[in-house]
Amino acid sequence: MVVFALVFLAPIAYAVWLSLFREQVFFGGRQFVGLANYAAVLGDGKFWESFLRVSVFLVVQVPVMLGLALVAALAIDSARLHAAGFFRIVIFLPYAVPGVVAALMWGFIYGDHFGLAADLNEWLGRKAVEPLSGDWVLASIGNIVTWEFVGYNMLILYSALKVVPHDLYEAAAIDGAGALRTVVSVKLPAIRGALMIATIFSIIGSFQLFNEPNVLRSLAPNAISTFYTPNMYAYNLSFGGQQYDYSATVAIVMGVITAVIAYVVQLRGSRKGV
Repeated sequence: MVVFALVFLAPIAYAVWLSLFREQVFFGGRQFVGLANYAAVLGDGKFWESFLRVSVFLVVQVPVMLGLALVAALAIDSARLHAAGFFRIVIFLPYAVPGVVAALMWGFIYGDHFGLAADLNEWLGRKAVEPLSGDWVLASIGNIVTWEFVGYNMLILYSALKVVPHDLYEAAAIDGAGALRTVVSVKLPAIRGALMIATIFSIIGSFQLFNEPNVLRSLAPNAISTFYTPNMYAYNLSFGGQQYDYSATVAIVMGVITAVIAYVVQLRGSRKGV
């Protein structure tokens, strides 16, 4: 409990305390402003632009990633895939790569003047592939995140599949259910809880998006702004603009929004499970 209080409760309490103050340059330094910072965040266009961006990212990237993870888990769990252990390790391996390293690696692939994208453009004789352009950079970041976390979610779903009672499979076979029918009627309902956990983790991860756009910003400064995501906005407010109080407020507001959305998703999933 002491460790929990020091590493979890104390930082949150300190952030809340910071959010109640503001540095008043012309009025005697730091002043207590109550909820004024929260009102400012709720009216901050940069914050809502970054929030909308990660919301679009979530709506598109999370279903794609979980769909690929589910297909991989079902394929590895089936007895028809040869070398299932090899594929399980290979798909999970990108998760072992640190996020910053993964972003750097993909940044060299995406670069317009070097790497695979530059080689393709040189071969085609024109700029046909521009992963770091304003129109494609969000999709490029989604590709990196999907590459990183498909294996992680696959492992969650595969672990859930391994504990499904074999009696259910035998009953389905006796009833004449084929492979597809078994997946739809037996496997998917049995791993509903694991799917819900993976979904909630993915929602939280999407709203916390930071490493990938922050690393790629040096390669695409015109496409990735300092407020590209809420976490980047809070980080740059704090360490770039020295606005620690307002940065803490942005982080708290984003944390509350994330918690509410994750709770709503969990509640709806639980009702469907009933």
